[in-house]
Amino acid sequence: MDPWADFTRAIIGEPELTPAEVAAAAGIDLADARRLWRALGFSPVPDDQRFFTASDVEVLHAVLALRARATIDPAVVVQLARATGQAAARLAEAQVAVASDQLTPATHELVPILERFLTHVWRRHLLAAGLRQATSGAGAAAGGRTLVVGFADLVGFTALSQQLDDRELAALIDRFEALVFEHVPEHRGRVVKMIGDEVLFSAETPVDAAEIALSLVASHHADPALPDLRVGLSMGPVLSWEGDLLGPTVNRASRIVALAREATVVVSGELAEQLRPNDAYVLRDMRPVKLRGIGRVPLSALRRAR
Repeated sequence: MDPWADFTRAIIGEPELTPAEVAAAAGIDLADARRLWRALGFSPVPDDQRFFTASDVEVLHAVLALRARATIDPAVVVQLARATGQAAARLAEAQVAVASDQLTPATHELVPILERFLTHVWRRHLLAAGLRQATSGAGAAAGGRTLVVGFADLVGFTALSQQLDDRELAALIDRFEALVFEHVPEHRGRVVKMIGDEVLFSAETPVDAAEIALSLVASHHADPALPDLRVGLSMGPVLSWEGDLLGPTVNRASRIVALAREATVVVSGELAEQLRPNDAYVLRDMRPVKLRGIGRVPLSALRRAR
């Protein structure tokens, strides 16, 4: 008996429909169904392959119900599919990597539990994202909002990674991520994305961003298993797009972190002026730097007041 056939049936049911049959059963044009499939991030399925299930038909029915609503642009449905597919693919890869030893032999027991867990966490994040947008005003509804954006990266990671085996490297990255997810949410920030040895995060207020940056630097400096961290912060308008943040403010933060020394936080001029009246912090003005593609930017080093 093929264990992967059992694995497939446990996750999606019995594959019994070709691409044309699943589209016909759902009442959707085959070209539209293929466009949606690609938007979700999946490879093309041969015309004669029985790959789809009754669950796929149900999902296509849900897509048609979305498109039938006069207030939803069909292009938005495709954009939602892209965003959902990217997030789900990353999540699935992570879950298989973490629980590969347990997943296959216990698929029937684990998948329903993971599904309930995923649905609940998604609802919680949907609520949090909706509340963030509601409190950000009209600009957020149009896709733009003012935030503090931070990049933090591990100093000397490339050289260090050459000295570690795969297990040691995975342990280092796991420890880095654990500290990120401890300190960013603790100060009301959001982890936008992890990029290997770097994290992009955001905060609604200058003080929250400063606390995130300083606590991250301190926690890494105190951990002998990790290299030091450096952080660059920038404040300004950003574009929220499919869960990511885009725009000049993000680009500026990315350039700033490259200028920071180990175990230091460097902030843009606008953010420095917001933090300067706060007695909890000390800001040391640096010489303005010309950043590639951005221009000359005033910078300050941020630390806690002693």
